[in-house]
Amino acid sequence: MGFKCGIVGLPNVGKSTLFNALTKSSIPAENFPFCTIEPNVGKVPLPDPRLKQLNDIVNSKKIIPASLDLVDIAGLVKGASQGEGLGNAFLSNIREMNALAHVVRCFDDENITHVDGSIDPVRDAEIINLELIMSDLETVSKRLNKCEKLVKTNDKKNKIEHEILLRVKNDLDQGRLINLDSFNDEEKIIIKSFQLLSSKPTFYIANISDDGSSTNALSNLEAFASQTGNTVIPTSIKIEQEIALLEDEERKEYLELMGMDEPVLNKIIFKGYEILGLQTYFTAGPQEIRAWTIKNNASAPNAAGVIHTDFERGFIKAEVISFNDYISCDGELGSKEKGKLRLEGKEYIVKDGDVIHFKFNV
Repeated sequence: MGFKCGIVGLPNVGKSTLFNALTKSSIPAENFPFCTIEPNVGKVPLPDPRLKQLNDIVNSKKIIPASLDLVDIAGLVKGASQGEGLGNAFLSNIREMNALAHVVRCFDDENITHVDGSIDPVRDAEIINLELIMSDLETVSKRLNKCEKLVKTNDKKNKIEHEILLRVKNDLDQGRLINLDSFNDEEKIIIKSFQLLSSKPTFYIANISDDGSSTNALSNLEAFASQTGNTVIPTSIKIEQEIALLEDEERKEYLELMGMDEPVLNKIIFKGYEILGLQTYFTAGPQEIRAWTIKNNASAPNAAGVIHTDFERGFIKAEVISFNDYISCDGELGSKEKGKLRLEGKEYIVKDGDVIHFKFNV
């Protein structure tokens, strides 16, 4: 399933360094704007400790984690919606994303230039948001003109779309990002068809210094983000990249020394997964333990279809064991003996962590 989380922000804020750390790759990350031109794509495994717990019981030959597609998108500058910098190419790359990780610089370093000459995370975040809004205003205005030409036809679908566009345009005119939670499910489907940049689920990554000098900048960004209910994850991206390059044992020792239970990168990956509305179920056997990615509230046939379309088409039933039951009962056999294995039909909504075996016939 192609769920893409785009890494966005102004030039020189740490996007490519973050991408390198998350994907353990080595794309250029230089001290000049537009070092990244074409978006870089990396598949990042979800660091899920439940896989090891399952394998301690099953002792499988292969373990395959869930993954997330991360995309490093070129830095946006003020005026991009009018063609400044990489302009429309940048905005079209964002349009293809399902969610955005917005990197904001909260550290000062005279050796790394800032495109606006000073550190102001709220201003920087607003620049990105405003460019998305300006681009969307153009999109919405064009669709409104089209709808208004069809008003006399009394087409019901056109009338609904026209009313939604007016609400959306009002928010954009007020300088507000589109909050999909303020629309019902039917309206959300219509809005998503517009592919609006400002409606993408977003969280902020505050790139801070490691000497405590970013406190004020970080506080300002957190206050700004709280106004729209967005999450801020603070981290020193440079240090996270260094941690990512360590061997497992060295990494563990370093994290213990720093009093950290896991790298901040893990939290960023999970936040991307969460904001996309995704969850995981497992299949477990002697040949392979695998985590499968599905949307929240997916039905059993939908979940089966992620493995193969034939599984969904010929779905009969699902043998389901909750993760906690699977672990506490020491696997499938123990779960059966204690009555924890359930047979579920087409209406079953899969829960995060379910261990499932599908029955199908085609």
